[in-house]
Amino acid sequence: MPKYMLTYHGEAGPMPSEPAEIEAVMAEWGAWYGTMGDNLVDGGAPFGAHAAVGPDGSSVASPAALSGYTVINANDLDAAVSVAKGCPVLANGHTVQVSEAIDMG
Repeated sequence: MPKYMLTYHGEAGPMPSEPAEIEAVMAEWGAWYGTMGDNLVDGGAPFGAHAAVGPDGSSVASPAALSGYTVINANDLDAAVSVAKGCPVLANGHTVQVSEAIDMG
């Protein structure tokens, strides 16, 4: 079954600091992960500071902020997009890019 990387784009806001807020966020992500069952390959992680390097090795302006990722199995791109539509980052105004990981083996 093909693997798809869901990458989250948008400026990361402050991380919740209160235990109840953290618990609510984790529950939201846990519920979304639960909808995937065995098709969740890697729950991923949020990203922090970032930089970009140009072809000549110099630092360049970063493209749109990449704020995190998840890797899933899906039958096809449409199925992966359907899963992405439930991603919790969408409620924060972020976008989710869905990309098939090409099997090089």
